[in-house]
Amino acid sequence: MTQEGRRTGRDETEEERADRMWVELIQEVRVAQTGVQILFGFLLTVVFQAKYATLAHLDQVIYIVTVVLGACATGALIGPVSLHRLVAGRRVKPQAVRLASRMTFVGLLLLLATMTSSLLLILRVATHDPYVPWLVAGVVTWYLVCWYGLPLWARRRHTNGSHEAPARPDRPAEPHH
Repeated sequence: MTQEGRRTGRDETEEERADRMWVELIQEVRVAQTGVQILFGFLLTVVFQAKYATLAHLDQVIYIVTVVLGACATGALIGPVSLHRLVAGRRVKPQAVRLASRMTFVGLLLLLATMTSSLLLILRVATHDPYVPWLVAGVVTWYLVCWYGLPLWARRRHTNGSHEAPARPDRPAEPHH
């Protein structure tokens, strides 16, 4: 894997690559799991508060949707752990990594939806102001930029579009078409 005597990527087998990617994926999932589990745990307690009964019907609907989204996000983000446990030792790690990666991506989308609806509910109850949807839209835009926009920009800017290694600082980048 050299070009003019320089390494152009990792020299690893498909299994070694799958092992490395699995470790990286699990580290990423740990961060998201912690956040979604704390948020979901908090959401589960809201219905038992006295103020819940006084919420407007729309706010109760938003709460129920938020809890369901949180449950789905939790399931998707814990799914890779269960997948790994059930297929460990079966020599399907590359396929498991791809599936776990998809579950994680779906989990992050569901986490985005959970956080959006949580923020909407909290700000509606706290302020009762008509600007709340605009504020929530601004925060969601920020999430989209941080979670998807910048990573996709970096992927496009620093790779050649395939699954090859990114451009190295000691070499000029290939022109983008």
